[in-house]
Amino acid sequence: MHNTWTMTKIRLRLAMRNKMFLFFSLVMPLGFLFFFSTVFAKRSVGWTGYILGAVLTMTVMGSFWGLSVQLVMFREQGILRRFRLAPLGPGPMLASSILANYIMLIPTVVIEVLACRLAFHLKDFGNFWQLFVLITFGSVAFSSLGLVVASVTNTMQETQVINQILWTGFLFLSGASVPLTVFPHWLQRCSLFLPATYLATGLEFVASRQVTAGEIVTDVSALFIGFIVAFEVSRQLFRWEPEAKVPNRAKLWVVAALVPFLVFGGYENIRGNRLDRIHQDFDFLNGALSARPVQPSKTPSVRQ
Repeated sequence: MHNTWTMTKIRLRLAMRNKMFLFFSLVMPLGFLFFFSTVFAKRSVGWTGYILGAVLTMTVMGSFWGLSVQLVMFREQGILRRFRLAPLGPGPMLASSILANYIMLIPTVVIEVLACRLAFHLKDFGNFWQLFVLITFGSVAFSSLGLVVASVTNTMQETQVINQILWTGFLFLSGASVPLTVFPHWLQRCSLFLPATYLATGLEFVASRQVTAGEIVTDVSALFIGFIVAFEVSRQLFRWEPEAKVPNRAKLWVVAALVPFLVFGGYENIRGNRLDRIHQDFDFLNGALSARPVQPSKTPSVRQ
């Protein structure tokens, strides 16, 4: 534990010196928040909460891209080789990355919530503890998935290609950027196999007060199990030396890290009611907005 905390403090210092990291972790999420809230919220508090949940999802998922690129860069530059001289194993090294990322995530989340409260008059952003739990488990889950990508790729270019493919799916097919209800039904069912869907739907409807504590159990369980599996996979495949290459068949471990979400997705498609709940909650927000007497003709219609 001491080694993990020592490495965490080192990772925090390195990150704070990186201006690009500060831009993508703080400035860009706030830009998305103000853009979406100004354009799509239509001065509806319910929609502002929903958009806050979507932006929080993008903020949390950013750890997936950041940690994978950072770890590969450290390996290519020989920085990991220097860390290997210390009495430090792959477990504490990877755990310190996840912990440092989580510590740096919290201020961004607080700033986004305060921005919604002060600029868009969102006085109630749902249940605080439910938001905290989802953000915590979402952060560690997506950090671990990023570490899996870094462990199975050999070059920075390869890492960016895989990141781009996975990130695009996470961003556009989870409800984080485009509401799931606008997609064809078969694509909505496919989205239930993505880890981002459990984070996005959970945060969006907690922030808009459209979910009970019992309804986020599946979200938290999927993210927690995904974290455990992904962390162990990344620990087993971790490499200190840039010369140590991973064979192509090892890239299948990325699929292995997604197995928990494939299981949860299969359950939701067969016996779950997640899609029904998503449609009901989204229709409730639409109904609340259309019931407002101001500018009823501009009410967006997103029903299937």
